[in-house]
Amino acid sequence: MKDDMAHPETSSKPITAIIDRLEDTTDRDQVTLRCTIEAFGKSSFTTAMCVPALLVASPLSGIPLFSSACGLLIASIAAQMLVGRDHLWLPAFVMNRSIGNDTMLAALRRLHRIGERIDAITRPRLRPLMTRPFRKLYQALCVLCGVLMVFLEIVPFSSSVLGMATIFFATAIIVRDGVLACLGVAIMCLGASLPIFALQAM
Repeated sequence: MKDDMAHPETSSKPITAIIDRLEDTTDRDQVTLRCTIEAFGKSSFTTAMCVPALLVASPLSGIPLFSSACGLLIASIAAQMLVGRDHLWLPAFVMNRSIGNDTMLAALRRLHRIGERIDAITRPRLRPLMTRPFRKLYQALCVLCGVLMVFLEIVPFSSSVLGMATIFFATAIIVRDGVLACLGVAIMCLGASLPIFALQAM
């Protein structure tokens, strides 16, 4: 196993490393959210939050209630980061949600290009925006993104957009990239406003 696959939070390409590691979990007929999260350990909060965010940003978001399950996971992980827990607790009724092996692999292959593009533009920038008060703000916004996914389940693309915002926030925290965090805020605003556009189109 590659070193950066084993330690996404220390990798120069954290998102690609997470996707590569997720592919290692697809060695069974059904892949559960539990095995995807636990592949990274229960102390890597930021990496763990990236997992459901990446999955919901993929075509898997079209599976009924899958976006809600990922949203609940994101909100739970981000909330625990926010309060400073040192050991991740995850709700069993969400973690037991399963995905077919072939479906999972197809989604991860499509995510590779997205991961490579995010990693390519990420580097330490605007570090004052990555100090503790701002990091707590981004974690709170991730909680909000997760909760909104549950309520916006029926709005096309909204969950995927909010998942992408979560990926940007998490990656920004890992790499200390204030520019990426600002992009995350912009993407989150777009995702939250999609219901308004949908209502206007009706």
